[in-house]
Amino acid sequence: MEKILEGMEQFRTHVYPEYKSAFQSLEHSQSPLALFITCADSRIEPSLLMQTEPGDLFICRNAGNLVPPHGEDGAVEATVEYAVDALKIRDIVVCGHSDCGAMKAALNPASAEGLPAMRSWLRHANRARRIACDSYADPAARLRCVTEENVIAQLDNLMTYPSVAAAEARGQLNLYGWVYDIPSGLIRVWSPASGVFEAFDGTLPVSSRRRARGRDAAAA
Repeated sequence: MEKILEGMEQFRTHVYPEYKSAFQSLEHSQSPLALFITCADSRIEPSLLMQTEPGDLFICRNAGNLVPPHGEDGAVEATVEYAVDALKIRDIVVCGHSDCGAMKAALNPASAEGLPAMRSWLRHANRARRIACDSYADPAARLRCVTEENVIAQLDNLMTYPSVAAAEARGQLNLYGWVYDIPSGLIRVWSPASGVFEAFDGTLPVSSRRRARGRDAAAA
C-alpha cells in the first residue's frame, strides 16, 4: 500500500498539474475514442499499451475479458450499451492476453475448485475451451488457442446485444479482436480475411460476428 500512497502523492504534486487543463476540459463530458474490453489482469495497462490520454478510452475489465451473451450479465451489457448508444463510440476492442489465469482455469476447471463465482463466470468461455481441447494436446498450444478463440467468441457475443447489432448494421460500429503478448509487447490482431491472428503492422482489420466466422455463433 505504501507504493500506492506514494504514487497518489506523486500524481497530486507532479502529474495532475501537467494534465490540469485536460482534466478540467473533461469535467462535464467525455468523448472516448473506443471501448476497450480486456482482462482484469494487473499486467495489462491499456493507456500504456496504446499511449492514450485521459478521456480517450472507455474501459470494461473483468476476469478473462468475457462478454456474456445478451441478457446474461447486466454489468457488462450496461457498459457496452452506454458506450454505443450514449457515447456513440464507433470502435470496440476485445483484448485477450498471454498467460491468462482465467483461460488456464477454463482449460482446467479443477484449478478453480475453491472459486465458485469464477467457475460460474468461466462458462462464458466454454466454446473456446471446447475448440482448444479438441484441437491441441500440447498445453502451450492449447492455451494460445483458447485465448484466441475466447476473443472471437466474445466478439460473437457482442453481436447478440441489440445496441451493437443495430449500430454495426448501420455501418456505425467496428469490432476488433486483439491478443497481447506480455513478454514481447507484441499485439496480434484477428483478421477475418486470413482467419488467424496476425502481428499488428499498423493497420487493423474490421471484425464482426458475421465476418469473424463463417458460421452461426449459436451453433458453435
